[in-house]
Amino acid sequence: MNVDIEMRMKQSRTSLFKVVFPNTTNHYDTLFGGTAMNMMDEAAFIAATRFSRKKVVTISSDKIDFKEPIPSGTIIELVAEVFEIGNTSLKVKVDLFQEEMYQNTPQRKSISGLFTFVALDENNNKTSII
Repeated sequence: MNVDIEMRMKQSRTSLFKVVFPNTTNHYDTLFGGTAMNMMDEAAFIAATRFSRKKVVTISSDKIDFKEPIPSGTIIELVAEVFEIGNTSLKVKVDLFQEEMYQNTPQRKSISGLFTFVALDENNNKTSII
């Protein structure tokens, strides 16, 4: 792989921290799945934009694996990394980790997902990502 591409992939790695507040939970008092997917898409979008420095749009969320519930009052970290690059599109993996807010326990990976983006030019036509 091209050294410049590898460096751009590394530099585009994105990490966001959020708190699971009651307004983002379901009737089980855990993070609503749709809200988690929204947060993951946002992190993936930032990583894709940082890599390409172009207008990008989500065209696919390939697979979202919910491994465990995330209770209200939890700190979460979303980590997004570009892992595959095409001519006009790229794929981003997002892992969502949870940690206890008031206890010093290790983070646990709770959700993983894959997102595909396509780059668009000023006329909203596909354009080269490289």
